[in-house]
Amino acid sequence: MTPLRIGIIPLTDCAPIAVACERGFFRRHGIDARVTREASWASLRDKLAAGALDAAHMLAPMPIAATLGIDPLAVPTITAFSLGLNGNAITLSEELWSRMRAADGDATAARPLPATALRRVIEDDRRRGRPPLRFAVVYPFSSHDYELRYWLAAAGIDPEADVGLAVVPPPRMVECLESRTIDGFCVGEPWSSLAVRRGVGRIAITKLEIWSNSPEKVLAVRRDWADRHRELHRAALRALLEAAVWTDRAENRAEVAHVLASERWVGAPASLLAGSLTGRIALAQDGEAVELPDFHVFHRYAATFPWVSHAAWLVLQMLRWGQLARPVDVLDAAASVYRPDLYREAARDVGVSAPAADVKTEGTHAGPWSLAGADGATIAMGPDLFFDGGTFDPRALVASLTRSPIASPRVDLGALAALNA
Repeated sequence: MTPLRIGIIPLTDCAPIAVACERGFFRRHGIDARVTREASWASLRDKLAAGALDAAHMLAPMPIAATLGIDPLAVPTITAFSLGLNGNAITLSEELWSRMRAADGDATAARPLPATALRRVIEDDRRRGRPPLRFAVVYPFSSHDYELRYWLAAAGIDPEADVGLAVVPPPRMVECLESRTIDGFCVGEPWSSLAVRRGVGRIAITKLEIWSNSPEKVLAVRRDWADRHRELHRAALRALLEAAVWTDRAENRAEVAHVLASERWVGAPASLLAGSLTGRIALAQDGEAVELPDFHVFHRYAATFPWVSHAAWLVLQMLRWGQLARPVDVLDAAASVYRPDLYREAARDVGVSAPAADVKTEGTHAGPWSLAGADGATIAMGPDLFFDGGTFDPRALVASLTRSPIASPRVDLGALAALNA
């Protein structure tokens, strides 16, 4: 057995790693997986960069930011495996929700929920001279940050000027909401469900509703480590592919909840974890659960494939919000981090179909569709709509960036257009 040191954050979407350990998929491929639970994304980032970890359960934008040199301890990092789609939610305090309902009851009854009622609350606070509302995300380079900003901006709320944004580790989100340190957050499960169960928060909108079947976590490794350990990396991808297939089956989801309930993984009651895993989500303590069967997708819809176009969308958000202030060839930058070539090798080993293409458009499919696999098979895909009707074309990157209603990219658009012609 070859040892492999993996770091995780206690979240439901570490499930494929947990299943690969507990169900023997790593051992089947000759790997002695040694997993450590980290307290924060920054801690996990530092340990991977320093070589204390070989691989990490990581936010999808993190390896991109590290490779582009805009994150502390920047080290070229790659991913050849997506750990799943969806899984987050924006949760607001009950107090804020009550104010929104009073300001615009019709808007708070809509699904997917727009942030228009929230905008009215913010405008009222400004007139009264009150301090801005505060929202938390898990890390600056995170889908949570971009989803929250996207939702706010679509309603005309400027995340840079109209609200305060803070970084809070996922396990501390609920206590911060309880103490009124923050008014809302965007986080992965099970922490939104815990806020609902305790009666301190209400889920306003899920990631699935903001952008259906969008990227979330990845398995990240340093580029130099991958170059030195090609066979070990490939074996880990094989094990995770098999684990993801098993995890995604509806009949296995209750067992996944029991696996994750262990302190080794999430350390939360299986009954709390089971909600999002089985697709029955309680949005409020006093409300009925809603059916969202795709809340967590671990294998269907090519969920494990590292789409270069997903990475390109994330780079675009870094440009939109001023995190990346120099022009780059977006698809080239994305392809230097997201490695579908390595994925296809591992998928071929275990007989899993992989997409033939590296990029796809987003926001154009309201229902099931299909694409060609590299092996000639047809791969069933799911909806990919944005809640505001937006689209993303990886071949029209600058146009996608400049149509954003809030936030001007802090980059030379002419130079950006030239690089992405």
